[in-house]
Amino acid sequence: MTTTPGTAHPVADVPEFPAPRSSACPFDPSPGMRALSDHGPVTRVRSWGGSTPWAVTGHAEQKALLSDPRLSVDFSLPGFPSPVDPRHSHAGGSPDLSFVGMDDPEHARLRRMISGTFTIKRVEAMRPAVQRMTDTFIDAMLAGPRPADLVQDLALPLPSLVISELLGVPYDDHAFFQTNSKTLVSALATGEERHAAHTALSSYLDDLLGQKTAAPGDDLLSSLGQRVAAGELSRREAATMGVLLLLGGHETTANMISLGTLLLLQHPEQLAAVRDTDDPRVVADAVEELLRYLSIVHLGRRRTAVEDIEIAGVTIAAGEGVILLGELANRDPLVFEEPDRLDITRNARRHQAFGVGTHHCVGQPLARLELQVLYPTLFRRVPTLRAAVPLEDVRFKHDAVIYGLHALPVTW
Repeated sequence: MTTTPGTAHPVADVPEFPAPRSSACPFDPSPGMRALSDHGPVTRVRSWGGSTPWAVTGHAEQKALLSDPRLSVDFSLPGFPSPVDPRHSHAGGSPDLSFVGMDDPEHARLRRMISGTFTIKRVEAMRPAVQRMTDTFIDAMLAGPRPADLVQDLALPLPSLVISELLGVPYDDHAFFQTNSKTLVSALATGEERHAAHTALSSYLDDLLGQKTAAPGDDLLSSLGQRVAAGELSRREAATMGVLLLLGGHETTANMISLGTLLLLQHPEQLAAVRDTDDPRVVADAVEELLRYLSIVHLGRRRTAVEDIEIAGVTIAAGEGVILLGELANRDPLVFEEPDRLDITRNARRHQAFGVGTHHCVGQPLARLELQVLYPTLFRRVPTLRAAVPLEDVRFKHDAVIYGLHALPVTW
């Protein structure tokens, strides 16, 4: 039996990745991924086409590597560990996802153009508006038929409307961008389908940018249009940045809303604590624990080493792929006591749900705000809310890069 230099165990024993979650424990990382920690915080896995990237499971190791400039996010580099089977990729390569797929200094240049919109102070000023939107969607759900689908009636519409207002995108077009966003994050879509979805969204944002440049408003797309007019940004850069913000602004938060709601329905005492408190700190702590516990980026953050890196007793060689598994870092017993227990009173703020380092999620203050508003409002206004189907009949997104629910039938 042979061993590749730097590996944690013989090549023949390298576990397959990704591994399916257990239907009995749909909120937890898959048993196969949990087992990776038995080999140490940095170990090899076998992925598409027999490639053997490194999987990082330890909290400390992930924090160090996510802040290490010797790891690149450039999708086009040889050895980059694709989250989908590259045999199904489009001939034109991966869709352009703006600065998410760039390293500094280009990443920093583009990111700075929008980061001011997502400061804590500016986002906090949106709280009354987000509260009104939440109440409006709950009103409509309560007035509609039962059972309702929490995903379609609340989890998707709320963040879609919030990001639409912020960007200056007409909410009437939400069905169009939700459909194409769903294709982009599907692990089963073909490369051609993803390419077509990205092209449709890019063309849509490009047309809208043209309108905003001619008649600017008080929104983020108008700001980007002004930068295009000033020569600071190309039209394509602005459009693809819009695609990234539209996708990231609703898809991830929507999945956290539905997953978090279902999880709290399984823990009625903790649900009651969120519902009944008047202390915003209790709600904020509950949101952080839900973010830690659920970790919806469930296929890992992907990188390629551009230089050799020594860490945890192994050498990640230049050109090798790295998969950083946040759902395992967030269940690391060295950081979180009894990590498999949901406890909304714990201090969970060391979680890595939004990443770490220069590539941490720029929109995390907005996601936190939406979750802090939605959970207590929903459970106060609908105190008898309950799932309308058994847990085993809920359709989880095992087929997507972002974990969540396809639907959540609820009644009251």
